Amino acid sequence: MPVETSAVLYLDGVDVSFDGFRALNGLSLVVEPGEMRAIIGPNGAGKTTMMDVVTGRTRPDSGTVLFAGVHDLSRLDEAAIAELGIGRKFQRPTVFEMHTVWDNLLLALKQRRSVFRCLTARTTAAERARLDEILGVTRLGDLRGLPAGILSHGQKQWLEIGMLLAQDPALLLVDEPVAGMTDSETEQTAMLLRDINRTRSVVVVEHDMSFVRALGVRVTVLHEGSVIAEGSLDAVSANERVVEVYLGR
Repeated sequence: MPVETSAVLYLDGVDVSFDGFRALNGLSLVVEPGEMRAIIGPNGAGKTTMMDVVTGRTRPDSGTVLFAGVHDLSRLDEAAIAELGIGRKFQRPTVFEMHTVWDNLLLALKQRRSVFRCLTARTTAAERARLDEILGVTRLGDLRGLPAGILSHGQKQWLEIGMLLAQDPALLLVDEPVAGMTDSETEQTAMLLRDINRTRSVVVVEHDMSFVRALGVRVTVLHEGSVIAEGSLDAVSANERVVEVYLGR
């Protein structure tokens, strides 16, 4: 039966098993357009598998996975899903360390399809304006001419987020963005994601509760592949089941 939903991301009854281990167990999750959602839970709760399903790295055994109410993500591969407008930031940053910050962003622009074209074609006024905008959002404007390899860990994370923004996704999935960051970088990352959330939907998987609190968004708690609580961080932190399986550890 067709599903009518206004959600940017809609998961219902999603199951995924690996060699008898059920990584997702009837997972249901709804993210509305323009929303930022934090996903928390213990190791093995299904957070990474959930993102793998949304981005096409893992096919669900059953259930519904929709993007923008019309695209069945369970039938599409990673490239097709990225083209639809879903970007994913993994925990470890992957940037072109020998290239400048500017060239990293230029390589990532949606319109540019090859390294050769990126490095030989003249940038247009629209492309320069777009990159300047991304540099402003990511707080990297003063570092545009530096090789990415000399950036701090936090700055590399921001650059990779900027590279995703260059692809103009409608939905951004971000995996533990502040792992290994200083307190100052963590604070700036919360501000960066809130800025990004003004124009697109964001899902953040994170273990750092102070960072989740700084985001100030709705929280979904996963355990053994299912949602066990949703609400504000204060609300889920007071949930006995959440304390038992996660926060009390």
